[in-house]
Amino acid sequence: MIKFIYIETYGCSANQNNSEIIRGKLKEAGLEETNSPEIADFLILNTCIVKGPTENRMKGRILELSKLGKPLIITGCMPEIRKLKGKNIFLLGINHITEINKLIRRILENKCKKAEFLSPNKEIKLNCSKISQNKLIGITQISEGCLGNCNYCITKIVKKDLFSYPEDKIIENIKSDLASGCREIWLTSQDNAAYGLDRDTNLIDLLKKILSINSLFRLRLGMMNPEHVLPILPELVEIYKNEKMYKFLHIPVQSGSNPVLKRMNRKYKVENFIKIIGKFKKEIPNITLATDIISAYPQETQEEHEETLKLIKQVNPAVLNLTRYWARPGTLAAKEKQIDSKIARARTLEIQKLHLSLSLEENKKLEGKELEVFVNEKSGTTYFSRTRNYKIVIIKLQKNILGKTVKVRIKKAFSHYLLGEIS
Repeated sequence: MIKFIYIETYGCSANQNNSEIIRGKLKEAGLEETNSPEIADFLILNTCIVKGPTENRMKGRILELSKLGKPLIITGCMPEIRKLKGKNIFLLGINHITEINKLIRRILENKCKKAEFLSPNKEIKLNCSKISQNKLIGITQISEGCLGNCNYCITKIVKKDLFSYPEDKIIENIKSDLASGCREIWLTSQDNAAYGLDRDTNLIDLLKKILSINSLFRLRLGMMNPEHVLPILPELVEIYKNEKMYKFLHIPVQSGSNPVLKRMNRKYKVENFIKIIGKFKKEIPNITLATDIISAYPQETQEEHEETLKLIKQVNPAVLNLTRYWARPGTLAAKEKQIDSKIARARTLEIQKLHLSLSLEENKKLEGKELEVFVNEKSGTTYFSRTRNYKIVIIKLQKNILGKTVKVRIKKAFSHYLLGEIS
């Protein structure tokens, strides 16, 4: 008889949500989660392999956990495309998350076939029992897969083409989260702007229905690719003016060079990205921009690198998810001529230094200002909160303010966050 399960999670918010669903399913089966792999009866590792270093870390964790000699279930992106072998290793595909208890039964009965829970499956990860680490935040996945075919992307190989979840089920899932006490809703997928393009609906219609829910909450919309934002740009800007929307915009550009974007097989130009950002900043001046950059992409010239630096200076993103290019096995870009590692490191560091400098300069403008924040996380006497435009404000306080909206005065600014005190 088993009782305790250990779960370790890496990667994106979709992965976090998958682990929440796994926890809920395990609780339904009468199992308990433990923070100690040593006392657990079963181990679950929810993996991410989007970058080379991350995949290497996953391999290290598999090796370490395997030494305990207990059944180890590996889920997330890794089992979909990597041959994972071992006496006590079992695989749970990303489209079989809700079948976790069935897999455990198969293992206990010695009837588990290696590929049984890896087959293609249109699983809708909504309206499931789930246990969240943060009771104030409700993560809702709105689709799986995407419409792109980027030459560097391993996620596409794993998650394949776009599969949008039904609108009514998404709304039902969000209402359930709000009823359970969530005050912050995250919409997540590989490309939120593509939602509904495989069925007779679109992101704008979905957002209107979500924002019309009669409840007090804030909505954070996750990453959207430029080519799918452009056709809905005017309507999307108007949606963002809604009081419930966090003024936070995540549009990945990946490079400031059109030739690089073409080699990546990205379906837009730098000018399209600039148009999107310009429209949002004109209509919502205080909006927080997040973007992604891949530095030292194969065959990138010094001139192309400098174009990226120029773009960063021009749009000045508050959040920059910077990745030094790593060849991912199975992708087309992995077959191309790679940039020398010393040059790649130097270019990545130059981008990082530029962004940190610009971000600090921008954040310093908020020192002494009074801002309204929603407190959504706590660690000891340190509280983490978000402004209306999703900037992080850290508050150190003995009094319990978790889940409250308070006014703070910004004492000090840093590149990635602000330090505030109750005003």
